[in-house]
Amino acid sequence: MDQTSKTAVGICESQPVTSEGLRKLLEATSDLEISWAANSLMRAQELVRGERPAVVIVDKAFGIQSVLEWISEARTQPEHPNILVWGGSLSEAEALRFLQAGAKGIVSKTAETASLLACLRSVVAGSCWMEESVFRGVQRPERRGHSDLTPREMQVLELVEQGLKNKEIARELGIRPGTVKIHLKHIFEKTGVRGRYGLALTGLRAKGLLSLPHM
Repeated sequence: MDQTSKTAVGICESQPVTSEGLRKLLEATSDLEISWAANSLMRAQELVRGERPAVVIVDKAFGIQSVLEWISEARTQPEHPNILVWGGSLSEAEALRFLQAGAKGIVSKTAETASLLACLRSVVAGSCWMEESVFRGVQRPERRGHSDLTPREMQVLELVEQGLKNKEIARELGIRPGTVKIHLKHIFEKTGVRGRYGLALTGLRAKGLLSLPHM
């Protein structure tokens, strides 16, 4: 493949050594290349405006809130890049927040090289890709599925998928927070999904907005 046809990837990484490692990794591929590397979110935002890479890898180490705000700002650009967030450790709750902010890829820094490349290529293709180890609870098969949920349980589930907390769900539906907890208990039992973040991520997956690798 001709060098000019490689997809441009920007990286916003807190550790220069890691940036260099990524550069060498992508140099060995036929379809991806690092076009620039920034060591701050501010500099990365400037480069996104000027260079317009197809994908930007953002280090979670800059701070969850700062990265969330950066994602929101980047997505206001006319030709905004697809964003992949990675970090030394990522919880389901953190990953869900990044997804809801608009990130397209989630991967840990401990991932195998093949997983990182698969994530990048899926994001370039317009899909969402999440590393399996971050979402162990999401992979658990449903025992009976959503068909057994009552109409009220479905309402609670949909609001959980939107990221609402129990008090917000209670306010939205005009019920007590304790009643929301009871509904959630029944939803967990019926679907076999672990935790509210697992429910939200499973919902995204069911809607075709999230894919998980089968390693």
